[in-house]
Amino acid sequence: MKKPQLFFLGAIACLLTIAFACSKSDDDDSSSSNSASVTALTSASAVFSSTAIINVAYTGTATLPYTGGNGVAYSAGTAVSSTGVTGLTATLVAGTLANGAGNLTYTITGTPTSSGVASFVITFGGQTVTITLTVNSVATADCSSATGVAKVVCLANAFLATLTTTQKASVVLTLNLSNAKRWSNLPCGLSCRNGLAFSSLTAVQLAAAKAVIAAASGTGTEEGYNEFIGINTADDYLGTLSSGGYSSGYYVIAFLGTPSTTGKWQLQFGGHHYAQNITYDSGAVVSTTPSHQGIEPTTFTYNGTTYSPMAAEKAAMAAMLASFTTAELASAKISSTFSDVTMVPGSTTNTFPTTKLGIKVSALSTAAQAKVLAAMAPWINDLDATSAAAFTTLYTNALADTYVTYASNTSGVSGSESSFFTKNTDYVRIDGPRVWIEFICQTGVVVPNQIHYHSVYRDHTSDYIGL
Repeated sequence: MKKPQLFFLGAIACLLTIAFACSKSDDDDSSSSNSASVTALTSASAVFSSTAIINVAYTGTATLPYTGGNGVAYSAGTAVSSTGVTGLTATLVAGTLANGAGNLTYTITGTPTSSGVASFVITFGGQTVTITLTVNSVATADCSSATGVAKVVCLANAFLATLTTTQKASVVLTLNLSNAKRWSNLPCGLSCRNGLAFSSLTAVQLAAAKAVIAAASGTGTEEGYNEFIGINTADDYLGTLSSGGYSSGYYVIAFLGTPSTTGKWQLQFGGHHYAQNITYDSGAVVSTTPSHQGIEPTTFTYNGTTYSPMAAEKAAMAAMLASFTTAELASAKISSTFSDVTMVPGSTTNTFPTTKLGIKVSALSTAAQAKVLAAMAPWINDLDATSAAAFTTLYTNALADTYVTYASNTSGVSGSESSFFTKNTDYVRIDGPRVWIEFICQTGVVVPNQIHYHSVYRDHTSDYIGL
């Protein structure tokens, strides 16, 4: 009797072992496919492998960055259909999350039915965002083989081709000083700016306008075009908190002179807290200023995506000052108190101070001198790579004769980056033979319990291209 009993007990143990193994396997599958989580999806930094063309079959990928991944495996997703421009789907490729930051990959397939913007609402790991793919018309797609200024001109002409005669008359204006200095840091729409408002454009026209801006801008994370979109989006965020005229629809684009690879003309684009004035002559960028960036609040979350468009600017300036010794900080500091940048919108040439203040860069250590040059980079890199490299060389050659000064920052101490730019009126300036950059903290207007940033980038020599 003992042997059958042992056999019976052994069989039960075996069954229990099998049941437990099956149960454990199911749990593992569930945890790998259903428990993946992230703290944020960064839609503004989503990258598509290529643009799409109307009525042409498309196969590509979209890379969507995330932060706060929990290291869990996830399975392939179901197809997400595009809206706006229809005919495309986005499908998540299976993978494993990093413990922290990483990227999701989506396969994009289909045939877009129109030109404009194809939007995909992506839900993953407890977060929902929208990513957008530009679908070009044939005219815009023809610019894909062009590079540099030729590409900007090609895209500008493609944009103009989408406009009515009346719209063209509003966007192509005379290149003169009066028009060149119509830029502002205020939410004043077209009352203080040239061109066409984004809100007046169709989806196709807006996509074509943004293609021009993207080609003329840098491609870094939170620099160039991405920074423009982040600051642009901040106005949509402020619009949810205030009725004071905040919206990305109030942003504008204008051409002063006719876009050309042979003549002189200026590209203007911007809105509240953003202004770019890029001048081209004979197929080259000859001026990148005046330029203005600001942000309120400094960090915000909108439609599931968190933005910090000027984090690099603040960090670079703080790293520069923190690299100074206590004695160098004392030499650089002035007792003045500033409420805003001094080279404000509308100011023309010959308004720069004649006396340079603070400490001369040649008096700094080699390491600190490198930090001064690095502090200029977030502004210079808003431009295309070729132009950014050219202006970096100009400013590097004059670095020894450049000055740095700062005001307020009463908590700032040598070696501590976090001790700088913490409150209203904290201010810094880089003033060289050519470069001029100011950065300041101000009390928020719509969000008064937080500071916000203002900055301006000017050039003693090429500002307003001598108009």
